[in-house]
Amino acid sequence: MSEFDRKKWNKKYSEKPALLEKRPPSPIVAQYFQKAEGRKALDLACGNGRNTLFLSENGFHVDAVDISSLALENLQERGKDLNISLYELDLDHFIPKENTYDFALMTNYLDRALILRTAKALKTKALFIIETYMEHPQNAKKDSNPDFLLQKEELKTLFDHNYTILAYQEFWNEGHEIYKMRKQAIAVQKIK
Repeated sequence: MSEFDRKKWNKKYSEKPALLEKRPPSPIVAQYFQKAEGRKALDLACGNGRNTLFLSENGFHVDAVDISSLALENLQERGKDLNISLYELDLDHFIPKENTYDFALMTNYLDRALILRTAKALKTKALFIIETYMEHPQNAKKDSNPDFLLQKEELKTLFDHNYTILAYQEFWNEGHEIYKMRKQAIAVQKIK
């Protein structure tokens, strides 16, 4: 991303403050977070911090990364008494430290190269959850950049024999989101 992207996201959060309201965690995160054997987590493109807050409230130290200073300021205020480290970074160039995390997640964001870089940051038996938008003819936002949309069952193809798939889902997004969009979610565990 770039300064353009930072401004774009700050403007989006400024014009639509409801996007920063506290929300429950992603259902797949709430269902599988206990499978992580340690308590060091990485939340990529954390946005309003719904998953960061949930994990921290459940005993994780979370490194929360986003390009939007507005989103991170909001998260800092809501999570000031929790074990959260905030990083305002460009995810296009972010390389997480290898063999560091027990749990990584990426929701409502797609960067295939970042997924591969993040996989190297996972410890053995670490959990990785990805949930984001996919191509679908009934998506309400027709002008989405196809590079940021998954193809059918694509998440299954991103993990090799070093991972066990714990769950895979395709579903319509939650009602609080701006546009009705089809999503995919996967929870995998690193076995080597």
